[in-house]
Amino acid sequence: MNVSHASVHPVEEVPTTEGGGADQNVNAPRVRMKDIQGMPGTAGGLSLRVSQFVFAAAALAIMASTSDVPSVTAFCYLVAAAGLQSLWSFSLAITDVYALLVRRSLQNYQIVSLFTIGDGVTSTLTFAAACASAGITVLIDNDLGSCSQNHCVQFETATGLAFICWFTTVPSFLFNFWSLASR
Repeated sequence: MNVSHASVHPVEEVPTTEGGGADQNVNAPRVRMKDIQGMPGTAGGLSLRVSQFVFAAAALAIMASTSDVPSVTAFCYLVAAAGLQSLWSFSLAITDVYALLVRRSLQNYQIVSLFTIGDGVTSTLTFAAACASAGITVLIDNDLGSCSQNHCVQFETATGLAFICWFTTVPSFLFNFWSLASR
């Protein structure tokens, strides 16, 4: 029987599958759950954070480069959500880089709780902003037929990037939530 934590499954002697006695298992390593790639403090987590930052910053830059953004509330909401997402992802990417450099685990209950709540809030905001912007873009393009007067290509690109940002944020939230719930 392999145990992951001695306080959950107290074992005085690690059982063996071989016929030997207790002397063979004195130096046997304890089995511990490994950090799964995508969780905070791992290379996979860092790659998710960097991709979140890149897509959110690109959506923010594209929307900020058009002059029609202040006229539509949904586009203003996308700018705000992408700005918040890029700041959140950048700060957590820096935290992941630090954890990787000093070889620290970021599996502290308070840290994981903060990451889970932050990822849940930012992913919800990003998804809602992307959906609202997609609705307005469809309205402008298909229903009103006035794409020639607006920056529809930029709006569609920024909305697509916001959805991709959300697709990269959801795994971070799920890994953090799973880590929090498995305690």
